[in-house]
Amino acid sequence: MSELILVRHGESIWNLQNRFTGWVDVSLSHNGMREAERAGELLADHVFDIAFTSALLRAQDSLYEILKRNHHCDQYVRVHELSSEWYEHFIPTVDDRKELKIHVSEKLNERYYGDLQGMDKDAARQRFGDEQVHIWRRSYDVPPPNGESLKMTASRALPYYQSHIIPRLRKGEHVLVSAHGNSLRAIIMHIERMTPEQILAYELKTGAPHRYRFDADGELVGKSVLEAG
Repeated sequence: MSELILVRHGESIWNLQNRFTGWVDVSLSHNGMREAERAGELLADHVFDIAFTSALLRAQDSLYEILKRNHHCDQYVRVHELSSEWYEHFIPTVDDRKELKIHVSEKLNERYYGDLQGMDKDAARQRFGDEQVHIWRRSYDVPPPNGESLKMTASRALPYYQSHIIPRLRKGEHVLVSAHGNSLRAIIMHIERMTPEQILAYELKTGAPHRYRFDADGELVGKSVLEAG
């Protein structure tokens, strides 16, 4: 039996300011740190064999807050996939088996919002109109100017999931992913076989771990959302 935990990062400072964020590398807000800490408390007793995160600070910081509170993760090492031949160039020892490997990849980054990045969402509605902004935010395949649609985000996140994460699950491993609302929606859409309309309406809260369990054949056998009582 394998397990996949998906966690959307805690609230960022631009979430708090109601701004389009995308690939701008902003930090967590104070509330976002608390959300990541609570996620860590919920996952404190879980054993993880490997972890994945995006190249963006808010997802990585959320992951580290989770691992700080984990009772089974004493040490970890980052694998930078763009230059892994440098970052993984070392002489291994027996103790390395205790380390949790964290894979860092842009493929798991948030949807790129293009010309909207940094703009206040209310200001965007005043400039472009409510209907147009709604289409950019909630349609599956219409991107904002010079940005990505959810379909385009899925076109990079899903192949990564299939090449890097599914093989781990097929080995029976327990996998932790800390990423973003839209990159995780792409993965959830695939796992739960949702339609574009269903995934666009799906509520994915910050800091609320999604737990998926798979049998030896890779078939989904259970799902739960962990939230503080």
